[in-house]
Amino acid sequence: MNYLTDRKRAEGLGSGRKGTHHHWKMMVTSISLVVLVPLFVFVFGSALGRSQEEVMAFLSRPFPLIVIAMGLIVGLTHIKMEIDEAVEDYVHGIARKLTLVATAALVYTLMVAGLFALLKLAL
Repeated sequence: MNYLTDRKRAEGLGSGRKGTHHHWKMMVTSISLVVLVPLFVFVFGSALGRSQEEVMAFLSRPFPLIVIAMGLIVGLTHIKMEIDEAVEDYVHGIARKLTLVATAALVYTLMVAGLFALLKLAL
């Protein structure tokens, strides 16, 4: 006997496949950002307005570098998941797949570029 709903047959996914995992990832990144954003603002604000040598000396310490890197990584990961959710809701067909790939490529490129810039300033 077949107990599949029409929607499950159409998409090939059940109701509990990835939604719970996505929800928990969003909750973890959201809670992390609650802590990281004020730290990021404090650390970034204290480096603002300094000369390049002072900023490089400031970022050579581990705490500011780690806070800025974690803010960058967690923030961009959270943004990527939000964009993926919007694309999955409103874009269909091949445009959906291409948009998801383009979004992932852009976000990961921004991550690498940001981390490279941080390391270049720190070293």
